[in-house]
Amino acid sequence: MKQTVTILISGISLWFVALVVEIARSAPTNQIWICLSGALLGVLGLTYSIRRLRRESKA
Repeated sequence: MKQTVTILISGISLWFVALVVEIARSAPTNQIWICLSGALLGVLGLTYSIRRLRRESKA
């Protein structure tokens, strides 16, 4: 399960890199929102995975 957290952190960081690149090149608002929503959904998935990992380790 710790591999999942590592993969999620990698994906989130890639979305943030894409967001910075899109902002730097003055991309359309559509593309900026896509990168931002991808990163935010990744953060939601990360929090869910961490909570699940903690619950499983207690049992």
